[in-house]
Amino acid sequence: MQGNRWKRAGKRLRRIARNGAIALAVAAFLVGAIFAVQGVSGSFHPLLATPALAQEPDQLDKAGLEALLNKIKLPPGFHITLFASGLVHPRQMCISPSGTVFVGTMEGKDGIIYALPDKNRDGIADEAIVIAKSLWLPNGVALKDGNLYIAEINRITRLDDIEHHLKEPPKLVVVANDFSKKTHHGWKYIRFGPDGRLYVPQGAPCNVCEPEPLFGCLSSMKEDGTDRQVLAKGIRNTVGFDWDPLTKKLWFTDNGRDLMGDNKPPDELNFMAEKGMHFGFPYMWGDNQPDPEFGKKAPAGLVMTPPAMCLGPHVASLGMRFYDGKNFPAEYKHRIFIAEHGSWNRSKKIGYRVTMVTLEGDKAVKYEPFATGWLNDATQEVSGRPVDIGITKDGALLVSDDYAGNIYRISYRGK
Repeated sequence: MQGNRWKRAGKRLRRIARNGAIALAVAAFLVGAIFAVQGVSGSFHPLLATPALAQEPDQLDKAGLEALLNKIKLPPGFHITLFASGLVHPRQMCISPSGTVFVGTMEGKDGIIYALPDKNRDGIADEAIVIAKSLWLPNGVALKDGNLYIAEINRITRLDDIEHHLKEPPKLVVVANDFSKKTHHGWKYIRFGPDGRLYVPQGAPCNVCEPEPLFGCLSSMKEDGTDRQVLAKGIRNTVGFDWDPLTKKLWFTDNGRDLMGDNKPPDELNFMAEKGMHFGFPYMWGDNQPDPEFGKKAPAGLVMTPPAMCLGPHVASLGMRFYDGKNFPAEYKHRIFIAEHGSWNRSKKIGYRVTMVTLEGDKAVKYEPFATGWLNDATQEVSGRPVDIGITKDGALLVSDDYAGNIYRISYRGK
């Protein structure tokens, strides 16, 4: 598998290099066209606004991929390797008790779902098995009782007893198919909570707007798709959440609006202390700062909750996890790790990294980088975009990268 893995990754990166200039040109055209029609409040989303690849060699082989790994800077004693590579837009991950990693992707209406088994537990996927295909931006995956749930734009489906049928997957079972078909912020990150319910967000279908009901919110449902309940509102677009293993309370990332300049608004790490909270969008951003377009339109008496921690402006904070593994040193226990996909709406790029937030009780007190190097600050070249975080049974941190097509494995080996 190793030789094929390097070849697939090389092909993937070469394809990105070839298409990078086209993608940027199309993105620039779309921005100009939409701004001309709608002004700065338009609903443009930069799916095509891909940064230029840092390397454009004729052949990216094993040495080329190792060079990418060597760019990543970690605290002393930590080590990064490739768990898998050559994947197509790997996004959200979930990990089975036996260690198989299931991965959602973002590929139009041709999206696929991967299963990445690691039967010998050597920290490298044995193979990449496509277990579902021809799906519509199937970003989200979640496991419950051996069944894999998949979130597309307009529906949630299920593959039953999937780990025993990786090579001959069962037919998809439709769990819910009444979600909006709007694609702007329509891709979904899903997880089962401590209460056994499936949590499903629905992003606002715009850069900034007063969304219709059932947009800009976080809901939960029973595993069969019934009893859907809205839990929180005022959420522009969350693509990552987790529950504090000590309190079972929910924390989530949220992407701030665009087109307000380089340094505002910040992205957010939010804490949902109870159901029914409103987190400000579109009326407030950051520490309850009024939005220039919608700040005066907030309903009278609406109580809006500011972030638990303001993150970097436009860093595109996505997947997050509380670290509860046994591999990292004790001081890392209970910290939140966040995948920052990286900015597009900024004159100087920011993000493209994994950060940490330290808590004291229910208060976030420190926000700092953990893994950097996918962005070269001096040249502004990009070699990767972290999307999601996973924690393996042995306590390693997995990081998906939908730009380079990799899943990285970060472990502690001692100073």
